[in-house]
Amino acid sequence: MQEPSRTREDRPAAGPAPVPGRAWLMLALATVGFAVNFWAWALLSPLGPRFKDTLELSSFEQSLLVAVPVVVGSLGRVPVGALTDRLGGRTMFSLVSAATIVPVLHLGLAGHSSLLALLVGGFFLGIGGTAFAVGVPFVNAWFPPRRRGLALGVFGMGMGGTAISALTTVPLVDAHGMANPFLVTAAVLAVYAVVAALVMRDAPGHSVSTEPMTRRLAATCRLGVTWQASALYAVVFGGYVAFSVYLPTYLKNGYGLSQADAANRMAGFVLLAVAMRPVGGWLSDRIGAVRVLAGTLAVVLTGAFVQSTTPSLVPVGTIAFLAMAAALGAGSGAVFALVALLAPPEQVGSVTGIVGAAGGLGGFLPPLVMGSLYGAYGSYAIGLVLLGLVATAALAFTGTGVRSAVIRRSRGATARPLPH
Repeated sequence: MQEPSRTREDRPAAGPAPVPGRAWLMLALATVGFAVNFWAWALLSPLGPRFKDTLELSSFEQSLLVAVPVVVGSLGRVPVGALTDRLGGRTMFSLVSAATIVPVLHLGLAGHSSLLALLVGGFFLGIGGTAFAVGVPFVNAWFPPRRRGLALGVFGMGMGGTAISALTTVPLVDAHGMANPFLVTAAVLAVYAVVAALVMRDAPGHSVSTEPMTRRLAATCRLGVTWQASALYAVVFGGYVAFSVYLPTYLKNGYGLSQADAANRMAGFVLLAVAMRPVGGWLSDRIGAVRVLAGTLAVVLTGAFVQSTTPSLVPVGTIAFLAMAAALGAGSGAVFALVALLAPPEQVGSVTGIVGAAGGLGGFLPPLVMGSLYGAYGSYAIGLVLLGLVATAALAFTGTGVRSAVIRRSRGATARPLPH
């Protein structure tokens, strides 16, 4: 007799579905494109403390400077995801990479002399952050359902582009002047845009959507998975983005670290989160995205409450931050394993755009809150307590609404063969 309480997530996979050999090359190219564009997207973050000193910015102005690319890159994912459903990943990777070159050159050559010029450049720098909404549907189409969690997790490692920025931007400025890291990044973007146009191919059978964008987005907004995944991604990926752009400032103000030391520690945070993203996708393929999300959110809320006491940086603070980095990375991978499970294949790009926007917006607000709270109280404790409370609410939602959606999907799947 069949056990009704045993869902598809609870059952082990019957076996890995075959993956076309070319799919791995496409995954590699998409991951590189994601990393290169995220490298550009994060160029202002390591320089935030320097601009604060040279332009005499307030804590709020400094937070706004690093947050503007985040919010633009987040909102831009909605139309870019819908365009990817229509034009394909090959075309969109080339277009996004080429368009990002313009603000990168502006910031490096002329746009770093005033707050207004930086904000204008940062606004258009947000284009680089939309690359995520291109890669998810592109990769998703190349891989069979039971391998998508791992594949999307590997693609998600491209968020390590922020680590490249953290490790190289300040040393390049110190050695060769303010323009140098921007010129290097622009050159890499140009090379990638050409390679993407010449080498990348959309998956066989990729169907071009001809439905108007507004109608397609309206249909996407009616899907339950769109809002469930958006809420969770706003917490896990939003938390990652917030720490990746604000951690250098936090460590400099809260612990008195030098700019270079703070940037290097932020790079360590980012690298661990990046490494854990495919682990989160891989675990989701095997034990279920709901279980992975529940575990990672529990770690985040614990780490946030511990860090809110401002413990010594070594070892307690370091352990708390690294634990949160690992959990946020794995949780980000799990969210898109959930999208691959619940979203209709022809709407993955549109769903990804909205979910990606929610994740980026989740990273926009915390730096502003942290900067405002520090300016008012000289402490980050309240901000970290708020993070812990948000993680607690997300954990409760995962165990109720999200779990119910997965169970309903599993019961529906038993009535028809699973896609291969």
